[in-house]
Amino acid sequence: MAAPILRCFWPSLARPAIPKALPTIPIRSFSTTPTPNATLNQVLRRCRKPQRARHAVSPALSDTHCPQQKGVCLKVGITRPKKPNSGERKTARVRLSSGRTITAYIPGEGHNIQQHSVVLVRGGRSQDCPGVRYHLVRGALDLAGVSNRMTSRSKYGTKKPKKASVGV
Repeated sequence: MAAPILRCFWPSLARPAIPKALPTIPIRSFSTTPTPNATLNQVLRRCRKPQRARHAVSPALSDTHCPQQKGVCLKVGITRPKKPNSGERKTARVRLSSGRTITAYIPGEGHNIQQHSVVLVRGGRSQDCPGVRYHLVRGALDLAGVSNRMTSRSKYGTKKPKKASVGV
């Protein structure tokens, strides 16, 4: 009987307190609005559909998992752009090495390709030309780079111009 009384006056005699478990905080999602479960009628109407896969911008290249592909020009022509724009965009029908035939945009001013030219095709659509989802690579294979190009030369396959020598 004396022990409990002594513990009150001398805390050092008291047993060490066992730490209590910390209260668990419920994990919440980022949204504060509750997500309701689907009703029976919604499930019967097949509301739980998986999300559809996004389509590729350049399907002929993504199907073969290639960044570029070689192809042969079948026809070179012009395409008129979509509504607010006007002009003549140079395009080429190309048969790729995989066998697919595509329409590709020829970037830059002027070009030297004609039928049976061998070209390198990369992805990337031309936004104002309907149905054009590919670009030709300038300065590769038969397609020459843009002449007299000073800015963005690497995009158009142009070498650095030689510096003019003064005097001598």
